[in-house]
Amino acid sequence: MFPARALRRTTSTPCAYTRHTSSPFSSSQRILRPNSSLAGGTIREESTEESDSKASRDQEAAKPILASDPLSAKVGSNYVAKGRALEWEMRRLTAEIKRTQQRRRFVETTLKGPYTVRTRGYGKIPEHIADSKIEVKDNQVTYTDRKIPNIWLRDNCQCSSCIHDATKQRLLDTFSIPKDIAIESHSFEGEGPSNEVLNIKWSDGHSSAYPASLIKRTTRSEEIKGDLRRGKTHINLWDSSIASSPPSCYYQEILGQSQLHLLLGKLHKYGFCYVDHIRFHDPAETKALLESIAFIRQTHYGGFYDFTADLASKDTAYTNIALEAHTDTTYFSDPAGLQAFHLLSHTDGEGGASLLVDGFKVADELLQTDKNAYKVLSTVNVHAHASGNEGISIQPYRGFPVLEHDVATGELLRVRWNSSDRASIELPIDEVETWYDAARKFDALLKKKENEYWEQLVPGRVLIFDNWRVLHGRSAFTGKRRICGGYVNRDDWISKYRMLLLGREKVLEELPVS
Repeated sequence: MFPARALRRTTSTPCAYTRHTSSPFSSSQRILRPNSSLAGGTIREESTEESDSKASRDQEAAKPILASDPLSAKVGSNYVAKGRALEWEMRRLTAEIKRTQQRRRFVETTLKGPYTVRTRGYGKIPEHIADSKIEVKDNQVTYTDRKIPNIWLRDNCQCSSCIHDATKQRLLDTFSIPKDIAIESHSFEGEGPSNEVLNIKWSDGHSSAYPASLIKRTTRSEEIKGDLRRGKTHINLWDSSIASSPPSCYYQEILGQSQLHLLLGKLHKYGFCYVDHIRFHDPAETKALLESIAFIRQTHYGGFYDFTADLASKDTAYTNIALEAHTDTTYFSDPAGLQAFHLLSHTDGEGGASLLVDGFKVADELLQTDKNAYKVLSTVNVHAHASGNEGISIQPYRGFPVLEHDVATGELLRVRWNSSDRASIELPIDEVETWYDAARKFDALLKKKENEYWEQLVPGRVLIFDNWRVLHGRSAFTGKRRICGGYVNRDDWISKYRMLLLGREKVLEELPVS
């Protein structure tokens, strides 16, 4: 029998394991080999096709076991050889367990909702007309046969002792609530579904009042909750035919916060909008326009930009070459939300037409024609970088797929596409063709003439577009162009849009449930 002490000695070296993403698109088996360049026996995965993996393991097992070795002298060379074999097997099983866990996480992350490019929203917050009544029985609040946990109700008491009146931040220490918090007594007051209030006296001595509308909103679908968080109404997918009537508004129309919703509503619906009749001899008015939406985002290029094709920043945008349709700042963990361009002047040359493509429309076309390609672009992470400027190589903290979705509903939320800034593809090297094949199909749709909307920018017209949805590019040009613009964060412009669309009171009353 193999001595336990010898077993411990043969497997006692601590092993670190590098984490590799296991592809959901291949079932090929893998084996492991030690990486001798790293201390501690670091293990890395190799495909079975790589013949040197097995050779390395065989060479390790074939190493002569010297009779002078203390362990060999005590237990015999056969037992040492068995120990080595057992150590390899344990490493293989450990790696297999990790791959299984990774596949499980992959399924849980991507299959909660079918992939969809949804164009219809729920508009303003819907009124609740359900006839179902709120009931309190056996220390439990229920609505439409669904239980509302006591801990949730107590944690979401909206009184001034629990929620700060001005900031709407929680004052209550959630985890001071007893785990067995119970309803001591309750009562209903008010008449009609819109005016009814549930009063509860809790076992911790606190009293709470819950409008019936709050409790009823807890049972909404994830789609409705998501729409309310994002302020989603109906959106229009478009192609090249939008050239006949592109969305636009006059700068004078949207002066003042009360009218800004005209611009933000069109940005939400179409993903882009022109602002006309704005001064172009000085970029100050363009800057003021962006700041009326939210603060201008600072990046390694600065904030509000005013540039010519002089490579002042090391990026192809600062050249005069043609640029394919792309989204900006894929190298940030949180890409820019809105982007703006205002052509202030173009002298001694021609060209430089702007290209816009509706990324959601193209994604929907891919989903309808090749679901497998769509799934690949929705699940395989891609890394990006910005490394042109001296001393800078910006890379997001992790890779992201080209098509990003709401995990709860499967709805498309963001497109990340920039071949110029792409770095690595998060697949084993022998499987990356899977991604290239899917990306080639997406690229072909982006370049399909029917999907490309070309327009020549002119001084006095600002182009603003949603960088999470609309891809942009340009044709090559000659001469000297001067362009100004900037970025606005996604969360900031959506916040402004929701406040203008719904009003502060409606937005805040949704916080506990949406």
